[in-house]
Amino acid sequence: MIGLIGKKIGMTQVFASDSSQVGVTALEAGPCPILRIMDKNIQLGFELAKEKNLKKPQLGLFKKLNIAPRKVIKDLSKEANVEYKVGDELKVDLFAEGDFVDVCGISIGKGFQGGMKRWHWQGGPRTHGSTSHRRVGSIGSSTTPGRVFRGHHMPGHMGAERVTVQNLKVIKVDLENNIILVEGAVPGHKNGYIVITKAIKKKASAAGGLASGGKKIVAKK
Repeated sequence: MIGLIGKKIGMTQVFASDSSQVGVTALEAGPCPILRIMDKNIQLGFELAKEKNLKKPQLGLFKKLNIAPRKVIKDLSKEANVEYKVGDELKVDLFAEGDFVDVCGISIGKGFQGGMKRWHWQGGPRTHGSTSHRRVGSIGSSTTPGRVFRGHHMPGHMGAERVTVQNLKVIKVDLENNIILVEGAVPGHKNGYIVITKAIKKKASAAGGLASGGKKIVAKK
């Protein structure tokens, strides 16, 4: 489960060995210093922060560790049979071309949206005098059960959820610039923070060929 904290740079395109065009997302990943080691997890930091923007307890912790302050701090599960030391940095060479990764981020917020956009309702009749084209309509029966079931699809806040896209193939790793290119889309807006971990459900494949696409999982509120 070990991985890296990173930032989404944006999307671009590359060409495969068979000259086919592939859409990829560029991610800035690491270097992430190890700040703390626990029984099952390790704590990583990412992106330099200004001392004036940190609280005194946080700043004191970084000074005690003799590590430059970081903006983002997250806990990740560590690999078994691997020794970690506080202060060591994890870089993009943690991954290789052909590996599969899971990327977790916060999706783009859409604000308050109606049911047709939020839940892809079909909508009401458009002719014969109907006035209920995009309205909610009836949401429950009167006698039985006499209430609205929990989880009923309604208009409301859309987006800004924790989303994990699984099984994205690593197309290229640039150790010098801390850049990793993965096939497909990644949740979140540009410069949004993400977490990249080794895929749980899919193992690395031989070089050549492209993944068929990732599986999207949205965390329920």
